[in-house]
Amino acid sequence: MNRLTKIAVLVSGGGTNLQAIIDAQKSGIIKSGKVSLVLSNNASAYALHRAANEGIPAAVVTRKKGATCDFDIPVYEAADRASQEDKLIELLDEAGIELIVLAGFMVVLSEKFIKHFENRILNVHPSLIPSFCGDGFYGLKVHEAALAKGVKVTGATVHFVNEITDGGKILAQKAVCVKEDDTPETLQRRVMEEAEWIILPETIERISHEHLCK
Repeated sequence: MNRLTKIAVLVSGGGTNLQAIIDAQKSGIIKSGKVSLVLSNNASAYALHRAANEGIPAAVVTRKKGATCDFDIPVYEAADRASQEDKLIELLDEAGIELIVLAGFMVVLSEKFIKHFENRILNVHPSLIPSFCGDGFYGLKVHEAALAKGVKVTGATVHFVNEITDGGKILAQKAVCVKEDDTPETLQRRVMEEAEWIILPETIERISHEHLCK
């Protein structure tokens, strides 16, 4: 069996992008990499259910005291952000992770973490960067801002993560038309379906393949 790039997905919530990655792996869109680890800062994240359903190893590293998980997976408590990151790095290194995907991971990563995995961390952002990005632009806030501005086209961007929020090298973009009757919720869903869930798996495959060819 050919070697596959080991991928970790970092999550905080529902894990819809994680599911899109899993589905793309099953369908053969992602064939050069494999999700080998799921890490979360939230013991209640539904994304952990998705990982458990697929038999993917997972762990929680949280700053919330007394956090428990529904599954038999390790939950590590961290006193502060620095120790939380140290544990994440330890778990990623132990698993031999070669590519990290941020999928709604609601933790700001330090320069130390980013440098440790330089050019190996991908993020998907729900706008066409450089529009509606940077500090404070996440989740529905991005789509609220797009609708308030009255743009006719929005979309999604996959980029490498660097020390600037949404400032890393752009790897892929896909446009989505804004409809007259859109709400932030309907626009969010359509951007996921028509852009994020397409370009994220495609980019993961490309970067995974490039890694194996080095």
